Amino acid sequence: MINRIRDIRKQKGMTLAEVAAACDPPTTAQTIGRLETGMRNLSLVWMNRIGEALGVDPELLVKGEEEAVPQIIARLTDQGAEALTKPRDAILPTQLSDGEALVCLAIETPQGEYRAGDQLWMRQVKPEDAGSIINRDVLAPRSGGRFAFGRLIDRQGTLVGLLPPGIGQRQIVIDKPAWLAVAEMLVRKL
Repeated sequence: MINRIRDIRKQKGMTLAEVAAACDPPTTAQTIGRLETGMRNLSLVWMNRIGEALGVDPELLVKGEEEAVPQIIARLTDQGAEALTKPRDAILPTQLSDGEALVCLAIETPQGEYRAGDQLWMRQVKPEDAGSIINRDVLAPRSGGRFAFGRLIDRQGTLVGLLPPGIGQRQIVIDKPAWLAVAEMLVRKL
């Protein structure tokens, strides 16, 4: 088994010391470094501690040796495309965040900035957390098994207001939605 602690830590922009401090109980940066490099065995206890510190599912920390995983091999800077000194696993941003369930909205008709064939991956949030996602695209369930989609523009008490992406569409107001799903990642084929 190969561990992906370093790849996940780097993609999250965390230092060894930050991961060590986020562990419960806290540990040292040297210990995290040894676990990353395989100098120390990664037990289930350590997987759980580090997974929680990084905010990911502990299973994401390891991969099989035969498993083919997309690699980050270069980065685009102001000087152009530059090779990385060593390729690292490309881990989807949706896998890097803990939290509520993911849902996907399939775009079949172009609307606003979205094209036909796009997939909009969204993370469910509680309606009471709507204040933190104002001005973001959200999906909300409505009565009768229907949904509303649009930019969250208002939240007052139990009411949320969405502005659909199409031109000339009117605001949709929903009372007491069971949940909201905020756009997290757009997948578009080229």
